[in-house]
Amino acid sequence: MAVWGRGAPVSYARPMVQALPERRWRDEHTFADPILIGLVSDTHIPEARRELFDEVYSVFAGVDLILHGGDMHDIVVLDWLEQRCGVPVLGVCGNGDDGSSGRDVAPDDPRLPYNQVLHVGALDIGMTHDFPDRPLPGAADLDARMARHFGGRMHVVVAGDTHTPLVKMWQGTLVVNSGSPTYPRNLNTQLGTVGFLEVRNGVVDAWIEQLH
Repeated sequence: MAVWGRGAPVSYARPMVQALPERRWRDEHTFADPILIGLVSDTHIPEARRELFDEVYSVFAGVDLILHGGDMHDIVVLDWLEQRCGVPVLGVCGNGDDGSSGRDVAPDDPRLPYNQVLHVGALDIGMTHDFPDRPLPGAADLDARMARHFGGRMHVVVAGDTHTPLVKMWQGTLVVNSGSPTYPRNLNTQLGTVGFLEVRNGVVDAWIEQLH
């Protein structure tokens, strides 16, 4: 496209739009009770830094499973967590993994649908990248959101996106956001937070840990 003004014409190349892979909307998994789950989200590799802080791997020693709440950007992060922590890792696709702000689109991966549902005994845990912790004006209510993402009511919802850690009950559902280990609260690169979920005898406990 040529744009004319004073002087010689200037040519601008049209930006290339990356095609999205055929991602799955939702996967479901079954795990035994008890289970200790490590939660991490919004790692933003390599924007935040070239590699994860070693403290991320250290704090997850002893977990049975790791859930990544999206915006890993380079899905090699899932490989690193599996290799360094020695446990299965499940993720969800975040907006940054789908090319927002001109980022590269993450390839399809068996660990990377848009939503995950985990059945741990009688407890149901859903994970998606962007999920509110309160009613929003003009937005769908809690039940409608869970029906869309998870196919029904969940006891626990794990989310990311905000970079702000949160453990909060909303209308009988526990919403947990682990924040970001690399961009906490959207600040500059520094040690941030991760989260944990423990299910034991049908009872769930959730907490956030600051990395040191």
